[in-house]
Amino acid sequence: MTPTFAHGSVAELLLARAEDDHPALLFGDDAFSWRDVVAGARRRAAVLTGLRRPGPWHVGVLMDNDPEYLLLIAAAALSGATIVGVNPTRRGAELAADIRGTDVQTLIVGRTYRTLIEDLDLDGVEVLDEDGDRYRDLLADGAQKPVRTTAPPGTEHTLLLLFTSGSTGAPKAVVCSSFRLAVIGQLNVHGLTRDDVAYNAMPLFHGNALMAAWAPILVVGGTYAMRPKFSASGFLPDVQRFGATFFNYVGRALSYVLAQPESPTERDNRLRLGFGTEASTRDREEFQRRFGCRIVESYGSSEGVCTILRNEDTPPGALGRPDPSMGLVILDSEGREAPPAEFGEDGRLLNAAEATGEIVVRGGAARFEGYYKNPGAMAAKVRDGDFWAGDLAYADADGHFWFAGRSSDWIRVDSENFAAAPIERILARHPAVATAVVYGVPDPRTGDEVMATLLLLPGERLDPADLGTFLDEQADLGTKWRPRLVRLVEDLPLTGTGKLDKQALRSQAWLGDDPTYLATPTGYRAFTAADRAEREAAFAAHGRIALHPTERKHP
Repeated sequence: MTPTFAHGSVAELLLARAEDDHPALLFGDDAFSWRDVVAGARRRAAVLTGLRRPGPWHVGVLMDNDPEYLLLIAAAALSGATIVGVNPTRRGAELAADIRGTDVQTLIVGRTYRTLIEDLDLDGVEVLDEDGDRYRDLLADGAQKPVRTTAPPGTEHTLLLLFTSGSTGAPKAVVCSSFRLAVIGQLNVHGLTRDDVAYNAMPLFHGNALMAAWAPILVVGGTYAMRPKFSASGFLPDVQRFGATFFNYVGRALSYVLAQPESPTERDNRLRLGFGTEASTRDREEFQRRFGCRIVESYGSSEGVCTILRNEDTPPGALGRPDPSMGLVILDSEGREAPPAEFGEDGRLLNAAEATGEIVVRGGAARFEGYYKNPGAMAAKVRDGDFWAGDLAYADADGHFWFAGRSSDWIRVDSENFAAAPIERILARHPAVATAVVYGVPDPRTGDEVMATLLLLPGERLDPADLGTFLDEQADLGTKWRPRLVRLVEDLPLTGTGKLDKQALRSQAWLGDDPTYLATPTGYRAFTAADRAEREAAFAAHGRIALHPTERKHP
């Protein structure tokens, strides 16, 4: 039975708060009530309406988290415009392509990002500076003729174009209707209430900040606290100052907070729940110990078609057990359902190639609102009414899904196919390792070699000989899984949304200046200039290309 919702659009949710004086937004020393937010949104709706030209009514926003950004999203909800969240970590031609490719009519730029667009070819795009005289004049005029609401029904209104993280290819603009965001808020899966203060330091151009925190807070009339950018050192002071009870995160945010010196004041907070994606088991447990706050992980994506929530019976390291009503299955490249994973007495995955496949949502295409003007990406995701998530997984006998990497994370060694994530989980057991990233690099003769990049915990060191001994002791390490090359780094490349950029690591391979080690029959030793020259000669002799393209296909 399809659930029903009281409100079918973000506009309806906002208008329900028009006379509400409860705190809605905290930013620095500023506080805004819901009445303030709706009134400000109406003024900006008048501005956007006045700027509208023929064609797609798309308004780009290029700025850090700021009350103005949130008010523009609310204004678009009331007026019918579409906000394009522009990623400020993009540069040059890629940034210009993001803006032009989404048919932005007007680009509103924050004070810190004007230099990013000065030399870009943005012909036909009207650029307004957030702190410029023209924009201020338009806001003054908008105060005289505020828009009540002219937005179409929520299902017909594309409220947002949200770029994917770009961790496996060029970012894609995901369509998010006003209806979808309103429904996400009303589902309120974490039970937020009017008394909750949700703290967000994740970028507003990404769905996590809006879907995990702002939408449910809007529904219940709670309070949304925000800072311009994520700061590990600023996390605890912010949480304490705002009285936050909930926070959202993406990627390595927890690990950065945990890298701060432990303080006896950390438990002096009101936090009851943190929610996000991609934190390690170790980081979740350590955060709960230090801050006394429960952490809930979710598997999902910007496309919003499939979600898996961890619960109390989820094994450490697993994604969780999908809700049967969601229709999630694991399929091989031919569309056949993968068998359950089989494990030996030593815990080793015995049928990795057969059990690992891509997560697919049966009938999920009907729930996918699409990518904007990207038929190639659409064709890769939607097949015969099903939605292919692009993520690899295997399922244990109890139905728990285990993440195995992206569809580009298949590694082929000696004609054996396996995925990267199980190896990453094994390497992460090492007491000195904070994060392990595994990927395939070309073997000079055929297939792949396994390469690992390791980020160590603060103050820790890793002896190459110790790593070899450690791997010898891991009974569940597959016979082909031992990394041939191991690189140690002081930091990992991240996308603009804080997710790991594995593409960058794969393209760097063994060519960087970081300490790199080579596996030998007796352990690991330093990878030298002579090793590199020998490797390059072997590639030439066998007619092989030394580096993979950025996208790798399912075997």
